[in-house]
Amino acid sequence: MSPLLHHHPPNNDSFTNIVSGFNWESSKKKGGWYNFLIKSIPEIAASGITHVWLPPPSHSASSEGYLPGRLYDLDASQYGTQDELKTLIKEFHSNGIQCVADIVINHRTAERQDSDGRWNIFEGGTPDDRLDWDHSCICIDDITKSGDTTTNSGGTGNPDTGADFNGAPDIDHLNTRVQRELSDWMNWLKTEIGFDGWRFDFARGYSPDITKLYMGNTRPDFAVGEIWNPLSYGSDGKPNYDQDGHRRELMEWVKAVGGSATAFDFTTKGILQAALVEGELWRLKDSNGGPPGMIGLMPENAVTFVDNHDTGSTQKRWPFPSDKVMQGYVYILTHPGIPSIFYDHFFDWGLKEEISNLTMIRIRNGIKASSTVRILASDPDLYVAAIDDKIIAKIGTRYDVGNVVPTTFKIATSGNNYAVCEKQ
Repeated sequence: MSPLLHHHPPNNDSFTNIVSGFNWESSKKKGGWYNFLIKSIPEIAASGITHVWLPPPSHSASSEGYLPGRLYDLDASQYGTQDELKTLIKEFHSNGIQCVADIVINHRTAERQDSDGRWNIFEGGTPDDRLDWDHSCICIDDITKSGDTTTNSGGTGNPDTGADFNGAPDIDHLNTRVQRELSDWMNWLKTEIGFDGWRFDFARGYSPDITKLYMGNTRPDFAVGEIWNPLSYGSDGKPNYDQDGHRRELMEWVKAVGGSATAFDFTTKGILQAALVEGELWRLKDSNGGPPGMIGLMPENAVTFVDNHDTGSTQKRWPFPSDKVMQGYVYILTHPGIPSIFYDHFFDWGLKEEISNLTMIRIRNGIKASSTVRILASDPDLYVAAIDDKIIAKIGTRYDVGNVVPTTFKIATSGNNYAVCEKQ
């Protein structure tokens, strides 16, 4: 998702807006996802998007790309070929949009079995021996599970430095060959394929010191880590009001990585959807009077989102309530942090115009990752906040907001249980 003495915020410009350029079904697209997505670039660019998060690019045991094997073999991806990916990235670049690769390096699937029948012989996808690893590159305490079957991959490397992943062998990131060859591969993704930045999948699977090393070796223009830990819950089954410990875990990870990376703000997602589901919008103001998620303490390093391919899409592991999705976007697209828009919501749900209205308001008023929030109301059925005293966002079922909004502000866009006003 031990702090350093100094925190250096990333150089996120005023208008960093991310879109996830895929969902859990994209690898099944007839004709190839890359060839399909390239047709949508004009619409993405017109909406003020600055970065697109693309799926894992390599050969994988699963079509979605999250069980990678031959890392250099991009032609075996179910999303398209290496040339099609390079063409897609080049077209994004020509429209002023940077491309973020989904980096899945916590674990890796082997190409074949060793003499004892254990899957621990890896193939890199090149004629030479780059990334051609064996059991010495697997954590010694690695356990792989498939259904009720538990297997030992025969790893002889160092103990795992993070959380275990049961779906494939966990890679020993303390191994200097692993560090060197993964860094070389990521730099190849930059120089040869054209990627600008990274999204670190399952980043809690290895120490933030490791992420810091890869950041230093590859120097991406943008990087975000997935540190998905559960919120704290009360005896009533609802998230606790105070999620300070949860957001501080994200902040500690960012600090340990060196401060130039960002983290997905799972705290904000969890609190925001609980507040809307339960009709408890008072949750959106913490005990200090600010936003309760990571954006309330370290907004310039927080990537906010409503859903992604894991939480939503066809997986639905933690989906935002579908009838309240636009209220979610009103919150993240008007508030500090770096907002990320989910592909499905933008293209498949008929929300493109409403979301684009919000991104344009954000850009027009110079709202940025580090903007300031002044919460004007946080009642069960009403949340109102002024951002940089330039715009005011309202969500909630209450229609009459009384005199909370000054007369100098006029409605710029509105919809079901939301409105955004601009200062005149």
